Amino acid sequence: MYDGYISKHVNRKMSEPMARLLAKTKVTPNQMTWTAFGIALLAFVSFIFDYNIIAGFLVQLSSIVDGTDGSLARLKGMASEFGGFLDSVLDRYADILIILGLTMWSAFNEVYPYVWLLGFLSVTGTIGVSYSRARVSAEFRHHFDRGFLSLASRDIRLFIVMIGAIIGQGYFCLIVIATLTHLIIISRLIFTYRHLR
Repeated sequence: MYDGYISKHVNRKMSEPMARLLAKTKVTPNQMTWTAFGIALLAFVSFIFDYNIIAGFLVQLSSIVDGTDGSLARLKGMASEFGGFLDSVLDRYADILIILGLTMWSAFNEVYPYVWLLGFLSVTGTIGVSYSRARVSAEFRHHFDRGFLSLASRDIRLFIVMIGAIIGQGYFCLIVIATLTHLIIISRLIFTYRHLR
């Protein structure tokens, strides 16, 4: 499985030791998948109650914990197709909650225009990036995991949210996420069009 830049150089330095410790317990990979989702839900609640800094740290913690389930599954020999599917589904729900939370925080705490439109574009872009990556990988065995085309990967998106939330710049964070995700989707559409011609 591909690790994005943040996953490889930041998250894995914490999630791997965590997985090795958890491998000595009865904790299952699916439980860690649900834990990562629960942390994302707490981040959403923190945004609602105006605790943006706490929300930012929770977003990154969710990203780190999300990396433990796969490692734990390999260490315990518990890898399963359902586990991978569950992880993908809950990741999408977590992404939506996090972006929605950041959008709500920005709408009530910043004075910039079109916040809800940016939130909508960020959510659709986030889902579109994940969906298009899965389709292209399945259809053409092609991976968009290098250079510019990796800039909208989930680990980077969540890291951007963390930074935006902590420094109190949710609006500009949404602009970055909306722009990056839709640029990547357009690039994949162009690739697919050329490939199928």
